[in-house]
Amino acid sequence: MSDTEGTSASPADRVLDTTLRDGEQSPRTSFSYEDKREIAAVLDDMGTHVIEAGFPVNSDAEFEAVRDIAEATSTTTCGLARVVEKDVDAALDSGVELVHVFVSTSDVQLEDSMHATREQAKERAVRSVERIKEAGVECMFSPMDATRTDEAFLLEVIDAVTEAGTDWVNIPDTCGVATPGRFRDMIAKVVDRTDARIDVHTHDDFGLAAANALSGFEAGGAQAQVSVNGIGERAGNAAYEEVVMALESLYDVDTGIDTTRITEISRTIEGKSDIPVPANKPVVGRNAFSHESGIHAAGVIENSDTFEPGVMTPEMVGAERELVLGKHTGQHSVRERLLEVLEEFARDADVDREVENEEVRA
Repeated sequence: MSDTEGTSASPADRVLDTTLRDGEQSPRTSFSYEDKREIAAVLDDMGTHVIEAGFPVNSDAEFEAVRDIAEATSTTTCGLARVVEKDVDAALDSGVELVHVFVSTSDVQLEDSMHATREQAKERAVRSVERIKEAGVECMFSPMDATRTDEAFLLEVIDAVTEAGTDWVNIPDTCGVATPGRFRDMIAKVVDRTDARIDVHTHDDFGLAAANALSGFEAGGAQAQVSVNGIGERAGNAAYEEVVMALESLYDVDTGIDTTRITEISRTIEGKSDIPVPANKPVVGRNAFSHESGIHAAGVIENSDTFEPGVMTPEMVGAERELVLGKHTGQHSVRERLLEVLEEFARDADVDREVENEEVRA
């Protein structure tokens, strides 16, 4: 194993994209029906393992979008539901292959949001899982706010839904308070506790969402929930592009995803969500493969591995490397830029017209 490789418990780690569900829950973000169909089509074409298409019970329009995405895509589609009969029925009626049902398990949410007891939450979870399995549909159960839930009660709920037949147990760091070490230990305990496959859902309140998602894989988790550009509630979710490229480049996992379209889907989501991608955003930011400093640029011109990861290139994500001329530019960048200009000039001059002085100066 090289110095850049991590350790994953599975050679077939998967991602569940929740851009259309949790991503759309970003403040001031709303996708139209057409937006959702377009985004889902690209994610499907890229080979995304699961697409969480939405929350079917929310509205007739949401139900229609989820239903049509489920019909039009070849990948597994997922619909979200609370542990409420009408929610579960709406998700089942939408035709998704996976129903993702959730209930709060932390005391603070049970008391001040759900206004329910621990026992009531557990009973509702079991009934919902049983209903989904009776319908012959794959089920994922999430104990919401798991990382702030009493551990003994969390494991009690997991035991109950496992007995009820859930296929997946998702462990959500709903408020983004987990650290990678603590999250890894937590997932390892859950893996040892249940025969269900383990999925993780991490939030980025402290900038740890991607690290926590990868910790989940290291502990034996099989899947992580992600969103393109990391959009989602508050500070967002683990970013699709970061988790996928870390798996591919650092963990040596062949995800089967067409990573050359990552920049494309990032720009699509940026435009439709109206959430700008920061220039320094890993993988997809404008500066991710840009160099201005003379020392760095000189090294990259000679060998791009000198000041880039090496195991991840711009071509791998459908981007281009850029040498930026600025305050810190050295002679190597200037020379490279002049060569580019000369090549452009030569192409323009090789036509049946006169090249004007103003064009050369430009």
